[in-house]
Formats: sequence, structure tokens, C-alpha cells
Amino acid sequence: MAAGSARLRRTLALWTGLVPALLSAAPISAYAACPMELSVYGDRDDAAWIDFRPTGESAVVTNSFKMVLEKGVVLDGIVMWSEGVKRPHASLMYQCPEGDVTGEEIAACTLWEGVIYAADTNGKVDLIPAEGEAAPPTLIFPDLGPTLRMSAAYGEDGFSKLPWDVFALKGCQE
Repeated sequence: MAAGSARLRRTLALWTGLVPALLSAAPISAYAACPMELSVYGDRDDAAWIDFRPTGESAVVTNSFKMVLEKGVVLDGIVMWSEGVKRPHASLMYQCPEGDVTGEEIAACTLWEGVIYAADTNGKVDLIPAEGEAAPPTLIFPDLGPTLRMSAAYGEDGFSKLPWDVFALKGCQE
């Protein structure tokens, strides 16, 4: 557990230094009033796009999104806030079975899990906002690319261009 905490501190320290530089080049002012559930993000290399969607009546899921990669690979994403210490736990899943599924089946189709961080134009890092709140200019998915590289969706029959961990707000769905 201590190794994970140290890695998280190193990752956050790295992003705290990089985020202000990244944000200075991001054209975000046109999307400042976009609600989180209608926001569209892209990574710096155009390897992936994220389209947030309304979650509907879910009592547990606070954010729903699709991550679109090359070759038509689409990952389903959800965010659920933990009890006690409030943290947004996100999951990206690929070709999960539908209906009544077991935890083991969900684990088998989950490609990435972690906290999604948000950053404002001044580089202040926070947690991803829930639906109904304004979409931040930047989202950070720590270790996304390296984790997806180890997944079954990566390779000859799937995607081969890995996304970066940082996504900039690119638009707002109508």
C-alpha cells in the first residue's frame, strides 16, 4: 500500500508541474459553460476521444462516458464515488457481458481503473466533477496508456495507438 501511495504522490507532483504548461495552449474558453455530461475531450495525439453522457437515474454512477480509440474500439467508462473518504473511482471496460454478471466477469473486461483528476486553467488539480457541474478544461487519467497497452484490446486486432494520460476539453455536445 505504501508503494502505491508513493507512486500516486510522484504522479501528482509530475502533473502539478506539467498541467500549467499544457493548459496554456488549450483552446477552452468557448466551452467554459459546458456541463460535464455533455463534454467531449481528446488527448494530445488524437489517439482517443472521450464523450461524456448523462447517466440517467443511476443512484451509484455519477459519470458515464465512452472512450473511442482507433479501429472502432470503444471502451465504456463509469465513475462511482466511494463511501467514507470521497474519491471518484473510474473504470474503463471493453466488451463486458450485459445483464446479470458476476464481479469476476466485470473484472475480466475492465481494462483500466483509477481516479480521474481534473485541472483548471491555473493548473490546480482536483477530482472529476459530477454531472451538472461545469466541465473542466483538462482531465488526467493516471497510467492510462501503459495500462491499456497490457490489455486484450491492444494489438493487431484492436487499437495500436496509445492515448496519453491528459485529455483537453475539445467541445460540448448539443
